[in-house]
Parts: sequence; structure tokens; C-alpha cells
Amino acid sequence: MTSKPIFVTVPHLPPLEEFLPYLQEIWANKWLTNNGPMHQRLESELADFLGVPFVCLTNNATNGLMLALRALNISGEVLTTPYSFVATSHSIAWQGAVPVFIDIDPTTLNLDPRQIEASITPRTTAIMPVHCYGTPCDVDAIDGIAAKHGLKVIYDAAHAFGVKCHCGSVLNHGDLSVLSFHATKVFTTFEGGAIICQTAAMKQRIDLLKNFGIESETVTSDIGMNAKMAEINAAFGLLQLKSVEGAILARKQVAMQYLEGLDGVAGITPVQNVSATGLNYGYFPILVGRPYRLTRDELHAQLKENNLFARRYFYPLLSDFPMYSGLPSSQRQNLPVAVDAADRILCLPIFPGIGKESVARVLQLIQAGSA
Repeated sequence: MTSKPIFVTVPHLPPLEEFLPYLQEIWANKWLTNNGPMHQRLESELADFLGVPFVCLTNNATNGLMLALRALNISGEVLTTPYSFVATSHSIAWQGAVPVFIDIDPTTLNLDPRQIEASITPRTTAIMPVHCYGTPCDVDAIDGIAAKHGLKVIYDAAHAFGVKCHCGSVLNHGDLSVLSFHATKVFTTFEGGAIICQTAAMKQRIDLLKNFGIESETVTSDIGMNAKMAEINAAFGLLQLKSVEGAILARKQVAMQYLEGLDGVAGITPVQNVSATGLNYGYFPILVGRPYRLTRDELHAQLKENNLFARRYFYPLLSDFPMYSGLPSSQRQNLPVAVDAADRILCLPIFPGIGKESVARVLQLIQAGSA
């Protein structure tokens, strides 16, 4: 067993002394929340870094998804993937809409655009795809279908910080995109998120909704929520932004070590093309299948016994949870690719500073299972 546990991810933390000047500034101006100077700076710097028109910071990505749905007045049915974190479908349900699950592409594990049109009904109002593991969806196909049928598109871009597609930032597709800045993500503000929008009018609407719908001291014009990012989180984001490119490069080096070590291990299939440009290497997912000697769950348990904590992202499927399993779209026979992926997926530890020795240990145990 290794001397200390290696988790699937560890947050990248700059030296503590580099954070102190930001805290001192907050203490000096005593502005802790409500669109303070740190908040305003981070929105501006993120827009420049990501290559997007407008950034609306939120206190987490789940509230970001809920705000996005509210801002677009979504109701009825929302087409989405069963292969994601629960915030995707929960945000739809919180809005009072119904998630309709569609199967995924076997290569990217993203929503399969070839199956979207067959699921559109008169009650369909929107599509919520997920850029799973930071792999871009087929944005041209999805946006084209949405335009053809008059549907809104909200991309769950929780994994897609800094990710680029053929035309620049993948975040510029759809009506809105929602990022996560959770502690497990490539870019973190401890907790946090952001909504990417394309117009000043939409930013103004989201900013209103994330502050209870309050327009002024005496006027509240809409039913909003409290989804504002606090100054201390924004300050940490400003610090993180200085080193995030180096952190992504470090993640890429880990991914390349995994890719080299798994080459030729029959039955182990990396999901991402890690040599592709525009990725952020937030995850290193593999599919475990024949002729590999162990099942996914057996490999997961063996790694855990050796203090190596991989994760089964995403298992079980959203459509298998009790609040969704009764939906017509949740029938497993209609989701064969997603069912197969959920049964075989395993995300290996990846983070800056994991060390080549720890990656080699993970590889050694996986390689041993092919004997």
C-alpha cells in the first residue's frame, strides 16, 4: 500500500502568502459581497481570459444552472443527458420543467445530436447538453437543431473551463453556458461558478435574478435568488487565474503519462484524445471492458485497497435515481450507450503535483490486471 492516499483530484493552491494581500484589501475596504471590487475584477479578467463577451459570477454552478433556466423562462420539457452529475437534472426539476433523457455518443460520451430531433415534442423548450470531461459537444449540430425548432440551448459547461473548439471558446455556443469553480475543478474559487452570456441585456437580467430580483432600495421586480459570489471567493479566483495555465499544462503531462502507460493494455480504453488541442485535462477517464481480466468495479476496489482513489464518474446514471427513474425517457433500453458507459467508466487520479511515481503506481496496478 502507498504511504499516503492519492485522491482522484486535489485542488491547486498557490502559496498562502500570495493570498494575504487580497485578504488585506478586503479587510481594508470592508466590502464582503454584493458586487464588490474583487467580484467586478474577476468578471472582467475571466471574460478576457476565456474569450467571451460577458461573465456573471455565481456562488456555485448549480445555482448558475437554475438561474440560466430562469433567465430564459424555460418550462415544459428539457432534452438532456443521463450521463452527468445530478446538478444537471436537478436544476431542470427545480425550474418546474421535466428532464427528457437522450442517449450519448459512444466516442465522446456527450449528448448524441443524432437522437435529439426524435425526442422533440410540442412541450420541448430547451436542450441542456454537457461538455463531459471537458470534451466539447457537437456544438454546430446541437445549435443547428435548436435554431431549426426554436429551442433554447443551455450548456452545462461545469468541466469546460478554458476549453476551445474549432471556432474559439466552446463557451460562446448556445444561449448560455454555465461553468463550475468548485474545489474539484481545474479553476476554483473554493465554491463558485459563472454564467457566460452573449449580450449586455442578458447579463443585466442574470445579475438582477442572482440578487433576489432587487432593482433598487425600494423596487424588487422579479422572483430571484441569492446566488452572488462573495468577495473572498472572487479574490481567490483572481489569484488562481495567475497560475491556471501552468496547472493545465501540469495536468496534460499527467494525462500523457497515463496515455503512454496504458498503450497496449487490452480492454482499457482512454475516453479523451489527450493529444487534441483545446482541452483542460480536468479528468482522465477510461472505459474498462473485455478482454481486461477485472471488471470496472473490481479494478476500482483494487486501486482503493492500495490507497489510490479513482472515481466512477458517472455512475449510476441520472435516469436511475428514484426521482427520475419513472420518467418514460429513463427506460434503460432507450439508453444503451449511457448504460454501458456508466458500468465501465473509471476516472483516474489527475492533478498538478500528483508526481510521476504516484501515476506509475496507478499504471502498475492497472497493467497487472491485464495478465
